[in-house]
Amino acid sequence: PPPAFQEEYKPGKHLAEEELKNAISIHHCLATQASDYNKRPNVFYLRTADWRVFLFQAQNTEQMHSWITRINVVAAMFSAPPFPAAIGSQKKFSRPLLPSSTTQLSQEEQLKSHEAKFKAMAAELLEHRASLPEKKVRGKEYEELKQKEEYLGFEKSRYGVYATLLRAKLKTGSGDLAALEVALFNTAAGADDNLKKSQSNPSVHQEPTSTAPQTKHNHRPAPSRLQKS
Repeated sequence: PPPAFQEEYKPGKHLAEEELKNAISIHHCLATQASDYNKRPNVFYLRTADWRVFLFQAQNTEQMHSWITRINVVAAMFSAPPFPAAIGSQKKFSRPLLPSSTTQLSQEEQLKSHEAKFKAMAAELLEHRASLPEKKVRGKEYEELKQKEEYLGFEKSRYGVYATLLRAKLKTGSGDLAALEVALFNTAAGADDNLKKSQSNPSVHQEPTSTAPQTKHNHRPAPSRLQKS
């Protein structure tokens, strides 16, 4: 289908009321590279707190990684901790509501919250998989089990990304996101070097660190929104 939105945001431009209504909230969101999308290059997914998915296209690969990093860092910094899980006898699975308010925690407390949620989601995912019925199920029961596994897997990934980025930001000791991108780029480059060394020398085993956006540039035109799914 043709792009739903092609205009680029320009700093200082006055936003009309209709544009504000159509703004996408990034609290508790996760931006990821759209590796399985082949129609256009440099596209990334943005999954929002209510599980809507948007596709955006950046001008080049570096800008795509930069947008992914910055969106996720801002979400990690400002998303308030989720509400406690509801207690009840309802068997049907439903995703919990996530607060749209700004966190009141310090950045250090925010990091601890993300780390705790990551561990909790990982443990709950293991428990869910271990408790799956031995016989195959169909219909609504199957859909609910599948939905819960997808939710737990996504939340584990989201909190893992949040914790990794916020940990890196605190380590740089700067609020400058460009400095954070440089630090992540250097970390990724170092990991690549270690991997090459370990491959050339079998006696040395290095665990590569998680890949990070490879970008050093601060100027990034806004990406074009392609479509929503």
